[in-house]
Amino acid sequence: MSQEDTAYRGRRIVTGHDAAGASIALAVEAPPHSRTLPGAHFYEIWGTGRSPAPITSVEAEEPTSDRPAIHPREGGSAIRIIDFLPAGGGGVRSPMHRTSTVDYGIVLEGEMVLILTDSEVALKAGDVVVQRGTDHAWENRSDRIARMAFVLLHGEFSEELRAKLPDLYLMP
Repeated sequence: MSQEDTAYRGRRIVTGHDAAGASIALAVEAPPHSRTLPGAHFYEIWGTGRSPAPITSVEAEEPTSDRPAIHPREGGSAIRIIDFLPAGGGGVRSPMHRTSTVDYGIVLEGEMVLILTDSEVALKAGDVVVQRGTDHAWENRSDRIARMAFVLLHGEFSEELRAKLPDLYLMP
């Protein structure tokens, strides 16, 4: 099966309100922005710039248009789908990285390995990772694409934790 056969084909459905306040579907479409990094395809679904997020009738602008960053905007959130290529199909282990976010990673299909400083956790479809600003990497060691959904929330390290991480490097 080629990568094109397994490419993400899900739709993004964005709701809003009409002039009378009734609920409507503003968009039913493929994710408008995607990018490819070595071994992975990213599909940006939505993002907010602050919390609480403003709820308006319609969105003033596409919230994913400036989303080349790994993390959400300060005070905001992001949701994306990532297809991780298999080791034999161009997949690579992601670099070990840390972000100032709380991330919910849901394995939608396939198998992944979460790599931490001193351990690894094998993941399968249905597993949910709560990633809390720790150093980590991802690797698909299987023979097929693994697909995960990620919800990222901007976070802030406590002073107590920062003191334990003197060489704290956050991925830009």
